Parts: sequence; C-alpha cells; structure tokens
Amino acid sequence: MLETSARLLRLLALLQAHREWSGPDLADRLKVSPRTVRRDVDKLRALGYPINAMGGVGGGYQLAAGASLPPLLLDDEEAVAVAVGLRTAAGGAITGIAEISVRALAKLDQVLPSRLRYQVNALSAALVTMPTLAPTVDPAMLTAISSAVRDHERLRFDYTARDGSATVRDVEPYRLVHDGQRWYLVAWDTRKEDWRSFRVDRMALRIPNGPRFTPKPLPSEDMASYVASAVTSGQYRYRAVIKMHGSAGEVALEVPPSLGVVEPIDDRTCVLRIGSTSLDHLAVWVAAFGFDFEVQEPPELVEHLRTLSCRLHRAAWARDGARS
Repeated sequence: MLETSARLLRLLALLQAHREWSGPDLADRLKVSPRTVRRDVDKLRALGYPINAMGGVGGGYQLAAGASLPPLLLDDEEAVAVAVGLRTAAGGAITGIAEISVRALAKLDQVLPSRLRYQVNALSAALVTMPTLAPTVDPAMLTAISSAVRDHERLRFDYTARDGSATVRDVEPYRLVHDGQRWYLVAWDTRKEDWRSFRVDRMALRIPNGPRFTPKPLPSEDMASYVASAVTSGQYRYRAVIKMHGSAGEVALEVPPSLGVVEPIDDRTCVLRIGSTSLDHLAVWVAAFGFDFEVQEPPELVEHLRTLSCRLHRAAWARDGARS
C-alpha cells in the first residue's frame, strides 16, 4: 500500500509538470507496466483529479483543470520560490494581496520541511520590500479585464483623467501591463481611433461588456517599453529628449521605468526620454541623475537649467558671502 501511494504521488507530480504524457513514457518513468499506469490514473480520478485520456498508439494522459484546485506537488526550489513570493507580495499593487498572501503562506509553512523553512526564513530576514505608494487595484477588476482581453470583448468604462475630468470610454482591450507600482490597460480607443494606455485604478467598468472584436496588430512587440514611453512622455505637457553621457545600463539604474525611457546610442552614451508638466521638475531631475548630459529637446529646458544653475550657485556661496 505504501509503495502504491508513493507511486501515485510520483505519477501526480509528473502529470502536473508536463502538459501531456504518453502511456509508455509514464510507464517507463514509474518503472511499471502500461496497465498499472491505467489503474493508477483511475485511482487519481477517484480522488477528484480530472485526467484526460487520449487515443492513438500507446495512448496519452493530460491533467485538466477541475472544478476545484487539487493539491499541488512542488519540488524544493518551487516551494521556496512560492514561499518567498508570498512573503514579498505585501508590496504589490493589488487590493487585499497582503492578507491573502499571509493566509496562503500560513498553509505552506505548516507543510514545509525544516530544511526549506530555514532557507525561506533566511531569505525573508535579509529581504526588505519597499511598500508601494501607488493606488491599489481590486483583483476582480484585473480578472474582468483579463477575461475581456482573452475573449476579444470590448470594454466600456468611466475614466478619470490626471486633471480630474471624467469621460466614458469604449475600447478594444489588448494587454494589461504592470510597471511595479501601477497597472495599465493598453487598448484601442474606438472613438479616438488610436491606441491608448489607461491606468486601471482610474477605471470603473460598465456592465455588460461590449460586442466581440477582431484583434488588430499590436502597436509594439515590446508592450512594456510601449507603456513606459506613453506614461513617461506622451501624457505630459513637456517632453524632453536628453543625451546622457553614460551607458544605457548605468543610466537605467538611476531612472525608474515609470519616470523615463532609456535608449542606447553606444557603449558610453544613451538617450533619455522623459516628460513632466513642469520644466522646473525636468531640470531638477536630469541634473540629479549624476551624469553629464546635453538637452536635445525642448529648447526652453536649457533656460530653466541656467536658472537652476544660478540658484544653486547662490545657495552654495551664500554662507561664504555672509562671512565676508
């Protein structure tokens, strides 16, 4: 009985790790006959695991999605990764994720072997997660948007813009993008007939969804970069293009994706695209990044840099001037 139970667990682990197995392959892995594999599959089905059988030479098996979540078998590395991920999820941008993560982690901690619990505790003790200051998003909202993306259904929602103005939007949803703080929906705006990025925390969905649509080609193969470019320059009054005297990798370490987009020129220089509603803000930001730079656009930013330079010079020498 003990040997049979252990074999069932091994069979379940194989089915969870691979999309589809042939009968002979499973028999070879378990060192049993194909007939024993069929009996073991029937036992797992009796325990509630939905396992599909496929015809053909040798047959095949596939673990399907069921009505409820069955027990999962994780190897050591997978268990550690899940535990650490749950412990760091409190800094996420989803409403209630911290409480949900604590409940799931409590269940996982009960069954972790002592050697794995030691690894997880060591990582957790050394790891500090910066809490997000961005508005959180209801997981039900993300689920509803994801379903519309999957099913190619138009979405209608009330949207509050940066300036507080409210509009009703009708869009074809394509991708959800998370930049580490905020969630964005990339969609085709049917009224403006153009691509738009919407902050999910500013959306209020209207029910039901609109009709199905035929998907269009995406505006970019790299949707993360596309959204970063849109949120860091496209929506602001001033859009700056700065040549930075530093490699793209070095500059990217100082400029978060939510603030600017870095494009390499060569090994020593790169272009920074950054936006703001204030030229003063742009002047302070680019001066504080720690690199020499040249302003390519807009020309009025240069004047603000001169003003900032004079102001800093007066502040730096004001104390010595007072002494003299």
